[in-house]
Amino acid sequence: MNARRGMPYRRSSIALSLGFGLALAAGSAAAQGSLTVYCSYQIDWCTAMVNAFAKDTGIKVAMTQKPAGETFAQIKAEAANPKGDIWWTGSGDAHVQAAGENLTQAYQSPRLADLHDWARKQAEQTGYKTVGIYAGPLGYGYNADMLAKKNVPPPKCWSDLVKPEYKNEVQIANPNSSGTAYVAVATLVQLMGEDEAFKYLKKMHANVNQYTKSGAGPVKAVGRGETAVGVAFLHDAVAEKAAGFPVTPGTPCEGTGYEIGSMSIIKGARNLDNAKKFYDWALTPAAQEIGAANKAFPIPSNKNAKMSPLMPKLSEVKLIDYDFAKYGSASERRRLLEKWEQEVNALPR
Repeated sequence: MNARRGMPYRRSSIALSLGFGLALAAGSAAAQGSLTVYCSYQIDWCTAMVNAFAKDTGIKVAMTQKPAGETFAQIKAEAANPKGDIWWTGSGDAHVQAAGENLTQAYQSPRLADLHDWARKQAEQTGYKTVGIYAGPLGYGYNADMLAKKNVPPPKCWSDLVKPEYKNEVQIANPNSSGTAYVAVATLVQLMGEDEAFKYLKKMHANVNQYTKSGAGPVKAVGRGETAVGVAFLHDAVAEKAAGFPVTPGTPCEGTGYEIGSMSIIKGARNLDNAKKFYDWALTPAAQEIGAANKAFPIPSNKNAKMSPLMPKLSEVKLIDYDFAKYGSASERRRLLEKWEQEVNALPR
């Protein structure tokens, strides 16, 4: 099955031994040691990153890919006996929560000075237990042809998605498994106030035809003609459009939040030195430009990395002042997720 189209996230274990030539590969990897990466982005970018790192360093890399929420749960479950070394990307809220629960460890990379303020600020707020890799505004993608056939106008605002004409036409991920969807919940709470936000989420619930496991799932479904509108990060909608699927990206008129996709070293990492090597390498312009080359279009955190012209700059999107410290905290995240489960997901549709 095609990973991008069929299953946007899959459990995959990729053992890579790339050295400086076939004859020297095994010896080089053994000499340089190994590394276990937990990846919470699309499989294409995850694979390209670990391949490039292994080729550059001779380090043998094992990679497992899951959505951010599932990866957080795995790291927490393994805390007494960590299996992973480094967690690369996935919504920063999940990384901030992991830092708050002491599941990750501090590291100040010498590359921090090269990063945008929002990436450095996240590192500072968590005591350097995580760092920003990319930024991406929250938005949606829609299938214009599907909407036109049903005489439904394209969405321009959050308020459109709760209108009766959008019944059974909307997809969004489940915030308990998806960092993307948690950012959506937190965004609406900050934009509208908590009471109004949950009233809104209950109304939207009536229009949702599926809560997907992964954050990119809804816009992939839009591209396949399975739903008319999918709430997702803008870069995921742009990626579908760039791949030739009938997805039109958009951001809501009222304003929206954004994610910082992050990276953290897992506390108790067995291969700590190699985790630090990956950490430093992943913050370089060359490593961050691997994303656009593999149809991943978020805004890179390194100021010197080239970004795709398909993505708008953050300054071009109406953004709220997203409170990463509050909504990334373990207690607030847990409270909002429990409230969503009890007051929204439990409702009939």
